[in-house]
Amino acid sequence: MNSMKEEQKKGQKRISCVEVRKLFSEDILASLATIASRYPAGVYLAGGTVRDLILGRKPADVDLTVACHGRAWARDLAQLAGGTFVELGRDEDAGRVVLNGETIDISTFRAGAVTIEQELGKRDLTINSLGLCLDSLVHEAGCDDLAELAVIDPLSGVRDLDNGMIRLCSTRAVIDDPLRLLRVFRFAATLGFTVSGKTLTVVAKHKNRIESVAPERIAHELDLIMESGQAGATLALMADTGLLFVIMPELLPGRGMEQPASHHLDVFDHLLETLNQAERIQQHPERFFPDHAPVMMSWLDRDRNRRLLLWAALLHDVGKPATYGINTDKGGRITFYNHDQEGVSLFSAFAGRLRWAGADTRAVSLLIGVHMRPFFLANDQRRAGVSLKACLRLLRKVGDDLPGLFMLAMADALAGKGEGSPEQMEQELAALFGHLYRIWQEHVVPVQKAKPLLTGHDLIDKLGLTPGPRFKDILARVEEAQMEQRISTHDQALALAAEYSDAHRQ
Repeated sequence: MNSMKEEQKKGQKRISCVEVRKLFSEDILASLATIASRYPAGVYLAGGTVRDLILGRKPADVDLTVACHGRAWARDLAQLAGGTFVELGRDEDAGRVVLNGETIDISTFRAGAVTIEQELGKRDLTINSLGLCLDSLVHEAGCDDLAELAVIDPLSGVRDLDNGMIRLCSTRAVIDDPLRLLRVFRFAATLGFTVSGKTLTVVAKHKNRIESVAPERIAHELDLIMESGQAGATLALMADTGLLFVIMPELLPGRGMEQPASHHLDVFDHLLETLNQAERIQQHPERFFPDHAPVMMSWLDRDRNRRLLLWAALLHDVGKPATYGINTDKGGRITFYNHDQEGVSLFSAFAGRLRWAGADTRAVSLLIGVHMRPFFLANDQRRAGVSLKACLRLLRKVGDDLPGLFMLAMADALAGKGEGSPEQMEQELAALFGHLYRIWQEHVVPVQKAKPLLTGHDLIDKLGLTPGPRFKDILARVEEAQMEQRISTHDQALALAAEYSDAHRQ
């Protein structure tokens, strides 16, 4: 029996004590040593912190777990080290300490667990059910260069890390917290791992439990998937289990819905492929917009644009099923008239359900609502050329989000390779972007930077108009004329405003 235990110990994964020591400042370690003398049951590093150490990554956070008094540990640590204590959850014995940029969470073993192995077994995934006993490090307030700490691994999480496998710790895990249904795919996406067949079966069986989870938690996990670089493949896997359609029922009607000859995929698969192509474009914009790659990168690197563009890619045609029709005058051609505006409505409902920020909702709604405009302009350019007025109309609508719109259009074009699709569509879009970008720089930006030729006060004082909604229309007409370079002086602007006001009054 003793020899068997020795063999098991030899096979245990070990982590350098020096690497673990780097997670803590001197003040934190000294304070933990003092607290450990009050609560001698042991202190453990657990979960994602250990996982990241094994993967050679810098842990995003530090999670400690103790047999009992987790909140008291955190409160005492904050007091001794001079940090800030934050209570975590009313129903759990846990707390957070923030000190000089360091964040340490301390929690008590999960309900019913009396050993660290039992505690780790109650976690979500085997790769997160890993622990390290810190007693030797804490009590000695340090460690020698050769010392190692053995990884506590009750569910073979180290093996799954080596094999790139995502496995649930148990079916009970998703019953206790259904958000774990989604975390399965988030970790698969962010780590580039494969989900085990048994875990996929559990997700499929319990998928409807996700409806009980707070929408903000769901939105957070979905955003992490969108930022992973593997969003398209991950959402396809979620669709196979049915989980995606429980979260986003707006996507389900697109499954199996045929499209016109310009498309080779049904509506749903086209949406996934557009998302895949948008990820490709984000990684290498120079391949698709060779003359304007820095412009594209600048837009992508601003705020949350990368993630929001991917959401727009996934949902740009979500309005098609509701607008499906057959045009008998054109040989039974499939139509989706006004699917862009219907898509905005459906997306807004989804964003509201997940309690998105208003600014993010407006940004994605804008892209969905105008995603057909580049194709309309391309058609015009092919036939008789595109007018300055038409270009300015789009530019005034999208503003400096023009690069995002054209990356969305490029992804849409790349995802539609039916027999009826134009052969040079991608090249046409890249050239059209260059044309619009020049107009933006030469016609729009100078006007926006200059002092307005006309103000609302001018309309009141010089034209005797009464303030109202039409002021906005009048001033917009004047600005548009200035961008078209039809007017350039205050008097010309005033004359145009008077002309428009008179026409509007009649």
